[in-house]
Amino acid sequence: MKLVLFDIDGTLLNSDGAGRRAIQRALVESFGTAGPEQHWFDGKTDPQIVHELMALAGIDRDVVEARLDHVFTRYVELLRDEIGRPGHAAAIYPGVAELLDALEATNGVTLGLLTGNVEAGAHVKLGAVGIAPARFRVGAFGSDHAVRAELPAIARARAGAMLGCELPGQAMVVIGDTPADLTCGLGVGARAMGVATGRYSVAELGAYQPAAVVANFRDTAAVVDAILSA
Repeated sequence: MKLVLFDIDGTLLNSDGAGRRAIQRALVESFGTAGPEQHWFDGKTDPQIVHELMALAGIDRDVVEARLDHVFTRYVELLRDEIGRPGHAAAIYPGVAELLDALEATNGVTLGLLTGNVEAGAHVKLGAVGIAPARFRVGAFGSDHAVRAELPAIARARAGAMLGCELPGQAMVVIGDTPADLTCGLGVGARAMGVATGRYSVAELGAYQPAAVVANFRDTAAVVDAILSA
């Protein structure tokens, strides 16, 4: 049995900056500032990003925490607006559709999500590129916990409840494009697989000693083999 947990941004799709623009707009509405323009979002949860940006802008953490639910309600609304604008170019990465089809057709494999996105935002981004969120039977999201390293245990518990059995950590494969994806599951014994479709190269991801690293998902058979052997 394998629980295959995918990151979203930089792994399955490129949202063409819609998430960054939407969160910046939501922050300006809520706090009067979006914080510094140059700030890395890669590998972080949405709540972590908000707290980091607002701390850099000098906004008290308790004030941010009190408004966080409202921020993310507006963020999801603004994300839909950004994605629906003419000329917006969100795109699924090559090979992703074929890979998901192949994994779904493989006995003993359950598809899931492990992402820093809040759940509603994750669904908007997936839908924008034609991926049905319901294909992923298990999910752990930034709306579940602000610390990414806490998400694998949440996914594991949900998978166990759904499958009716306790899932060993080594049956989990976390797939993503950042070092945070490759290291977040170590605490539960999950394996990791890197894909260099984001900001990090194959060599950079390989330095974190994942079970496998691929440049992209174009070679469906090879990627499936790597996942199943991880």
